[in-house]
Amino acid sequence: MADFDQRLAPEFFDRVQARVRAQMAEEGFDAFLTDHPEDIAYLTGFFHHPSERPVAIWIEATGRIVMLLPELEREYADSQSARAELVAFFEYPGVVAPFEVLAGAVTPRGRVGFASTMPYQRLSAAQAAMGQAALVPSDLITRIRYVKFPEEVALHREAARVTDRMLDAGVQLVAEAVAAGGELPTEAELERHVTATGTRIMYAEHRNVVVASLLAGGLVYSGANSAFPHGLPSVNRLKAGDTFMLSLGCAIGGRFIEGERTFVLGEPTAEQRRYHDTIHAAQLRGRETIRAGLECREANRLCLDVIRDAGLGEFIRHRQGHGIGLGMHEAPWLEDGDATLLQEGMVVSNEPGIYVPGHAGYRISDSMLVTATGAEPLTAFPRSLDDCIIAL
Repeated sequence: MADFDQRLAPEFFDRVQARVRAQMAEEGFDAFLTDHPEDIAYLTGFFHHPSERPVAIWIEATGRIVMLLPELEREYADSQSARAELVAFFEYPGVVAPFEVLAGAVTPRGRVGFASTMPYQRLSAAQAAMGQAALVPSDLITRIRYVKFPEEVALHREAARVTDRMLDAGVQLVAEAVAAGGELPTEAELERHVTATGTRIMYAEHRNVVVASLLAGGLVYSGANSAFPHGLPSVNRLKAGDTFMLSLGCAIGGRFIEGERTFVLGEPTAEQRRYHDTIHAAQLRGRETIRAGLECREANRLCLDVIRDAGLGEFIRHRQGHGIGLGMHEAPWLEDGDATLLQEGMVVSNEPGIYVPGHAGYRISDSMLVTATGAEPLTAFPRSLDDCIIAL
């Protein structure tokens, strides 16, 4: 029975907008402009396919919120009950440029923040149309998105449950192929199977499925291919003795989760056990140390020092993790260059990895909810090597 509703109530967006206005007042903005699709979904509940035709939000400190969009998107925005006043332009580039249409509707003046992610071409168009306003770059909405509302946490939890089932499905497909004695799946076949599992669960068990940039899927790679941290699935067929990685995730109501595990096909060698045990220990250190009040860069150091202390630092290719929300990868960054303090209500990945050229990659990832007392892993699939061996 489809009893989980992915669509958030309209009142949720009123609270989001109130939070944004409060921060605007604190930072001295009369209005704020953003065209980032994730910001638009966050502020209004409108998910769309980005194109050359701009969609943008104008939010005023006094209470008004306006969405600029092409006329062809108006009915779609209405169907999603977008929580904003709609101002439409007919086409792009248009006889009257889109941002001129917006400027005519809102009469921009004063100190106006704009999302620092805004492309130069659109920023130039907005500046030309809003000459009486002082446009100032700001990451205000990005920072506000760090801490999740309870309704968002519920979406992340459901995404974690589905991701764990996708991991189960991947392991089951390989195990069944082993038991049948025939060919093992290719990376691409395995990726298609886990993706189909995730989407099938959603459409069977959820109402109002929100199709975000990625509904379900991930990276699947084996053997030497897995030594590329973000290698795409190939036609490489799994074989006995392989290390292989399922780097999976999905979005529920537009809120992402990732869950990644590294498996071994058959009895592990001493080398495979050393590598896997090391990242398992580093990932456990991350689960034990992520907490409110800790700097992202310190969380990263504590986690990756486990790998360095094991003598495997040369195989580190990336940071401990990153923020997760309406984007699979978003700020803050658990990396040496980010001094952001972790806060209760953030969701971040904890995904240390090592990558041995010509051999394999090893990575374990959980999406972590930062709590008042530490952090809770939302994904729960077993992590130890003994739990990630597929017997032959």
